[in-house]
Amino acid sequence: MPSQGRVTWVTYACDIWRYLHVALSVVRESGSMTSVHNAYGFQLQAVRAPLQLCEISELVPGPNEVVVRVAGCGVCHTDIGFAFDGVPTRHPLPLILGHEISGRVVSAGLKANNWLGRSVVIPAVIPCGECSACLAGTPTICRQQFMPGNDGDGGFATHVRVPARGLCTVPDVLLPGLTLEMLSVVADAVTTPYEAIRRSGLGYEDVAVIVGAGGVGSFGVQIAAAIGAAVVAIDIDRQRLDLVAQHGASLTLDASTTDIKGLKSAVRTFAKSSGRTGIGLKIFEMSGTPAGQATAFGLLDHGAYLGVVGFTSKSVELRLSNLMAFDATARGNWGCPPEQYPAALQMVLDGKVHLAPFVEMHALAEAPEVLEAVGNHSLRRRAILRPDQPTKSSSVEV
Repeated sequence: MPSQGRVTWVTYACDIWRYLHVALSVVRESGSMTSVHNAYGFQLQAVRAPLQLCEISELVPGPNEVVVRVAGCGVCHTDIGFAFDGVPTRHPLPLILGHEISGRVVSAGLKANNWLGRSVVIPAVIPCGECSACLAGTPTICRQQFMPGNDGDGGFATHVRVPARGLCTVPDVLLPGLTLEMLSVVADAVTTPYEAIRRSGLGYEDVAVIVGAGGVGSFGVQIAAAIGAAVVAIDIDRQRLDLVAQHGASLTLDASTTDIKGLKSAVRTFAKSSGRTGIGLKIFEMSGTPAGQATAFGLLDHGAYLGVVGFTSKSVELRLSNLMAFDATARGNWGCPPEQYPAALQMVLDGKVHLAPFVEMHALAEAPEVLEAVGNHSLRRRAILRPDQPTKSSSVEV
């Protein structure tokens, strides 16, 4: 990571001071909707350049749009790909990143007034609902989809304007210790592994192997365990493995000290001793690293299913003939259809998937530093940017 990417709070003190008065945005009546003024965010202006504080021009929702006051926005490795690895955004730079967003609707278009005042999770992938892909039941490959922080400004901001289609309602009363800002990670870190696991048909008789127990895999472990599968977690971070062992992983394996042969042997022994009768392992690659992808592929056995969830821009050399030889299946998923969000959210609301041990809060003002820290893998928990968070970062008490 380039040294110029390191940005301190002092650099932005003067600019932030000018914007503190907009913690509650000033809105102006405009017909049957409101326009939002004085919003701000942190914008990527060039690859490998620090995020820059920027004003957001007046936000007026279209007929089928809403403006959401951001409660929290998770920082994803997809954002790292855009900011540091040269992965192109579909909307040209400059652009405000961030696609894991929760908040409250403060302005709505003429056809979306029913959303006003409601707390919501914004889907990371919002399909159009009208194209051939959507009508065929494959909305995540909709070519007219809208992804905040990719197709338009995202959630590293106080407010964001998005299509109303597919918004996921959040109840006003939440479990003790669960907050609206924490639910931002449902928009990708929870729903994407949920969709991968749902597509696999994972059930009680199966053994699930989660490769990567970080910001996505930690939730994958919990989802698989909640379904009733016997769960193996593989990572190179002992602390992460110890944590997921408390949240559904029956076996944890440290890939930094065990080669692929040893991993295979340990997984096979566990599968046999588990008494599960499912045919073939259900393997889910959630690390988004070349090493993790190679490990996941190397674990294929007869009739196995491989779900590719993690993203890396780097290449991996694999022998695809293994899929043929094992009569195995490999499948990816680009996010999660909005209609599946309520079921995934319900797992969190029911206490089957815990967020607090796996997330940490940071002030929106710290966005440049947090993005670099995520890129450097110096944070073990999923970072959430919060516009009203004090500038000193904090983990969530459990």
